[in-house]
Amino acid sequence: MYREIPVGQLRLGMFVAELDRPWTETPFTFQGFLLRNDKQLEILRQLCKKVYVDPERSDVGTVAIMHASGTLVSARGEQVRGDSSYPEKTSVEGELPVARAAYAETRALLEDLIAAVQIGNVIEGPKLREAVSRVTDSIVRNPDAMMLLMRMMEKSSQVAGRALDVSIYMLVFGRFLQLPRDRLDILGLLGLLQDIGKVKLPNELLEKRGKLTPAEYKVARSHVQLSAEVLRATPGLPADLAALALLHHERHDGTGYPKGLKGAEIGLVGSIAGIVDTFDALTMPRPYAEQMAPSNALNLLYKGRGTQFHPALVEQFIQCIGVFPVGAVVELNTGEVGVVIAQNLVRRLQPRVMVIMDAEGRPLRPHKILDLVKEPKGSANEPYRIRRTLEHGKVEIDPREFFL
Repeated sequence: MYREIPVGQLRLGMFVAELDRPWTETPFTFQGFLLRNDKQLEILRQLCKKVYVDPERSDVGTVAIMHASGTLVSARGEQVRGDSSYPEKTSVEGELPVARAAYAETRALLEDLIAAVQIGNVIEGPKLREAVSRVTDSIVRNPDAMMLLMRMMEKSSQVAGRALDVSIYMLVFGRFLQLPRDRLDILGLLGLLQDIGKVKLPNELLEKRGKLTPAEYKVARSHVQLSAEVLRATPGLPADLAALALLHHERHDGTGYPKGLKGAEIGLVGSIAGIVDTFDALTMPRPYAEQMAPSNALNLLYKGRGTQFHPALVEQFIQCIGVFPVGAVVELNTGEVGVVIAQNLVRRLQPRVMVIMDAEGRPLRPHKILDLVKEPKGSANEPYRIRRTLEHGKVEIDPREFFL
């Protein structure tokens, strides 16, 4: 049975099951959550007078605590947030041309890399590090520009199609966690290369529809070892990259592969890699399963926290991606359609939106930019707000024409 308490009596570790207002009017991604940090407390105190706590799901003694410095530390003392500061230095519009150039350069280099691996040639590690560093530079200045660019590109389940997206997600997440710059570069390289061993697997296996046989599954799992072998043979890459490439299929409860590592044995970088790789795989077109909407994929990760995935990192990743991810196509309460072009980290339900269609479904030219946190008026009596997220394929106008 839930217990009603004033927000002033809330403590870290309590499970907030219900609020005194609709969840859709708050920045919280899911209905019901474990209270883990002072920022959540502050938001609740601003929005609510009372909440309803579930004592059975509360865990006051073992909750991860956000230190005053901003460092998130789990009950076992494992640090999952750093203290590096990355203030946004450019706008989305200003960074987009630079992000586009870095994206195109890295994608072209990746295609050459894959061709080299397929014929047994050595790849150029230093050149790859330089390209990834330029992507990192762009994300450090403004992560929304690269995320927007990535979301607008055609999606593919092929190795090349996924690798750069995984790299960008890992960089954006690492920046969100305020990890040191050298760790960001490692995350970017790892995301790009941890699946490179797949190019050595048969295409018919990678493209098979339906469930793999035990023998096929064993071959598919070998891609992590193949990736590590390629990276060990590549001069000019970080010394620990090959070992890190073995970790993205390990799981928090020890049910993953290749070694069945669990918990802290996987480490921070490996845990990040597992979460990001899973999210990207779920939201990509797949020959063996239906492509998921980002919200459904985040919900699946949330359900797997503490078993498959590091619980504190899952919650941080959900906060990083947001309720309305950059690049999401949304319908406004006016009936107009727009694309989310920038997050609002404090008020998740009020991002910046580029309106691309009017209420009758006609292309809107020139387009208009709405910063929903400023509550621009959609009508005489009501400010603009997002009504729902739409699938890209169901929108008659291609939003990529505004960005690419």
